[in-house]
Amino acid sequence: MEKGTDFKLGRGWSVSPDADEADADYNAPHEPSTTSRPDPSRYYDPEFAAKEWDRMWTRIWTLAGPVSDISEPGDYFLYQLGAESFIIVRTEAGDISAFYNVCPHRGNQIAREEFGSVREFTCGFHSWKFALDGKNVAITDSETFNKDVLCHGTDLTEVRCEVVAGLIFVNMDDDAGPVREFLGPIADALEVYAIAEMHTVRHVCSVWSANWKTGADAFYELYHLHAVHPETQCLMEDYHAQYDTYPNGMSRMIVPFAKPSPRFPDQETVNEGIQSMLTEAGIDPASFKGTAQDARAAIPVAKRKRAKKIGLDYDKFTDAQLSDSFPYGIFPNVQIGSHPEGVFIMKFMPHPTDPEIFIYDNITMVKYVDDPDYKVPGWMGLPEGTDVTGAVRPDIEHIPLGVKPDLGLVLDQDSELLPFVQKGIRSRGFKGPLWSEQEIRLRHYHAEVDRYVNGEK
Repeated sequence: MEKGTDFKLGRGWSVSPDADEADADYNAPHEPSTTSRPDPSRYYDPEFAAKEWDRMWTRIWTLAGPVSDISEPGDYFLYQLGAESFIIVRTEAGDISAFYNVCPHRGNQIAREEFGSVREFTCGFHSWKFALDGKNVAITDSETFNKDVLCHGTDLTEVRCEVVAGLIFVNMDDDAGPVREFLGPIADALEVYAIAEMHTVRHVCSVWSANWKTGADAFYELYHLHAVHPETQCLMEDYHAQYDTYPNGMSRMIVPFAKPSPRFPDQETVNEGIQSMLTEAGIDPASFKGTAQDARAAIPVAKRKRAKKIGLDYDKFTDAQLSDSFPYGIFPNVQIGSHPEGVFIMKFMPHPTDPEIFIYDNITMVKYVDDPDYKVPGWMGLPEGTDVTGAVRPDIEHIPLGVKPDLGLVLDQDSELLPFVQKGIRSRGFKGPLWSEQEIRLRHYHAEVDRYVNGEK
């Protein structure tokens, strides 16, 4: 397949040209943008990072984690954002609440384990106790405290917490609007995937030598695939991908799978990569009569045919959603690769003190299918032998700075590349990024970052 010549500035390509505005794969006009060249200091300047923290991170909704990680009363997990630590817990009433992970007595962090299940929280410094709703229920030697001291407050400090699409969001700003309003059309789009019915099968936190935006930039476009990930060219359409932008810095791209890139020399042979995708959809590659150009259209047909047998509901999805990848960008630092069978959550977390380091927080979730003929999609990159039943929530794999994260070939290639990008950004010879329309998502979310940093929001 040759590259198209009808690229439309302000809209780009459409993976489903006949899609109606109500369809999930409709190609929306891009949000208003500029062609300015941002100063590269945004990627390393401590002062810029401090403004991001004071004016953006502390005032917006950020993704803490999935609801399925705390399914029973007393279940909790810790969410780390910069220098802050939050306890996300399911209360006795079954609600989800969030608290700053700090004892009001002397400031000790109450919860130490990343995941747990408790009847109450106990501070390890002086044994103050707190119920699951944050209320103080016991003060050691309370008779030795002046009542006027305790009047200042003895409960855990609550932080705003709301749930959308099976995902838990927190916001340190009490005056912020609802998270659904913040997410806009992204909220409804994610609801369709029923993430609350999925469970975490792998969770990796690796530390990378780059700014969090350097990390997000690399995953918000496909322009680099041919150079950095040539292995993807046989089965992923990187050029005619669809990019959509939405208010509040939100965005997405649609990546056609089971279709060779126009840069790939063989456009006809059903190569091993496409064969694997056919197999995962329930198609025997040996009996498939089409070419590589026919595989993408065959996959939705096969998936719908076997849907009832394996207990997956595909009726609410378009054909593109069954064949392609739909990575949604949640401003400012999240991308969720969305498929009916599972989601791939990436969070580009700022380092508490160093703007040239970020934490790549990677969560793989699947909807378990108890059928021997069903295979978890290979794009998830799960290690051999991974338990996908959801019986046990796996521990977080922590990968320190300088150690290869072992996330699969493609992600490991990114981890090796980004330190060099970060170093190059530091050069006097680099005057700032020159973004193409294939990188419109980068321009879009950076403009939103600037609005916060400049005090416009």
